[in-house]
Amino acid sequence: MSDIGVIGAGSWGTALAKLLSTNGHKITVYSAIASEVEMLKSFHEQKDKLPGVTLPDDMEFTTDIVTAVNGKDLVVLAVPSPFTRSTAKTMKDAVAEGQIIVSVAKGLEDESFDTLSQIIKEEIPQSRVVVLCGPTHAEEVGMGVPTAIVAGSKDADDAKLVQDVFMNDAFRVYTSDDPYGMELGGALKNVIALAAGIADGLGYGDNTKAALITRGIHEIARLGVACGGKRETFEGLTGIGDLIVTCASMHSRNRRAGILIGQGKTADEAMAEVKQVVEGVYSAKAAMHLAAKHDVPMPIIEQVNLVLFEEKRPSEALIDLMTRDKKSETV
Repeated sequence: MSDIGVIGAGSWGTALAKLLSTNGHKITVYSAIASEVEMLKSFHEQKDKLPGVTLPDDMEFTTDIVTAVNGKDLVVLAVPSPFTRSTAKTMKDAVAEGQIIVSVAKGLEDESFDTLSQIIKEEIPQSRVVVLCGPTHAEEVGMGVPTAIVAGSKDADDAKLVQDVFMNDAFRVYTSDDPYGMELGGALKNVIALAAGIADGLGYGDNTKAALITRGIHEIARLGVACGGKRETFEGLTGIGDLIVTCASMHSRNRRAGILIGQGKTADEAMAEVKQVVEGVYSAKAAMHLAAKHDVPMPIIEQVNLVLFEEKRPSEALIDLMTRDKKSETV
């Protein structure tokens, strides 16, 4: 049994906390929001973000981040990507030399264009960071629906340790030595999912979505390889797998926000209605900066940026994608 701290009591942090508790580990969940901790203590349920998933009676909840980090065998960092850096700074002094931090959120930082594991390592240099991501909706993981995911680290032993801690008969964990490629796939698929949702909001069909998913993974892989990721990573669970689940499911906050944008709402209005952090909005600009840096064309993500930040009409963006210059599919 491991003693594990989970930082962040949103839907994903809560689902993973239950999973880890089911695996026999001792779990302490941290939230900076006192009312959220009181709710979890009173009901053992994240009623706002993961209703219907009951948490074990012996799970502990705290607003003290030191309590959730100090002396733990590993720490799961599950706050939304815009809060990764600030949370890492807050917990830095409680992290021991060599302590493993499992990064489970997805996104790119808007200003630095860093992945979340890069941010964590920069702010907490004494830590060992493992990335855990793949096609996983918190709602389904919380209910024990069979799921596959990937633990990624340049240190094979660290990846295998996380694999052992998380894996059970309903949660299969693979390992990878390409955490950077995994994180790019996990962040960029959210931007493509916005595009898929916008197409849904415009009333388009399965043909359109299939085209966006297929051409979307082409864009993601092209940029990912240019940035140093491995092509096979984008062909796996953290690439095409994650993209499919995010573009196809109403569990996806990015797809839901895209639908609202396609129906005429602004990005801010859509995020307010979804009531959760829409990671793709925060990753879209960073993706375009990386594309410019590496001279990689990304027409879908470019159009998403124009819709999000330049008030371009979604219908015009789809027309511009369809009427681009003729080309070979494999170029």
